[in-house]
Amino acid sequence: MYVGTLSFDLLLGDVHSLKEKRSLVRPIVAELQRKYAVSAAETGNQDLHRRAEIGLAVVSGDTGHLAEVLDHCERLVAGRPEVELLSVRRRLHSDED
Repeated sequence: MYVGTLSFDLLLGDVHSLKEKRSLVRPIVAELQRKYAVSAAETGNQDLHRRAEIGLAVVSGDTGHLAEVLDHCERLVAGRPEVELLSVRRRLHSDED
């Protein structure tokens, strides 16, 4: 069994409130969950209105499939015009760790 995680550090565009921030972050999280069947959530910077951290995790029995899903998720977030992807942290864990 393998677990892959991604953590995205995002800079949001013209956002002036936490309510506007949620209106940008929620659809990204929902699309990741719907398209790729991953567990995703806003995991950090909840009190900052122009920064967001989204974390996701996926479990697979095959590292190739795991890497493919993580690549797709990263491309989806990087391709969103309303956010700037500042950094991505990727981790792979096995049941032997």
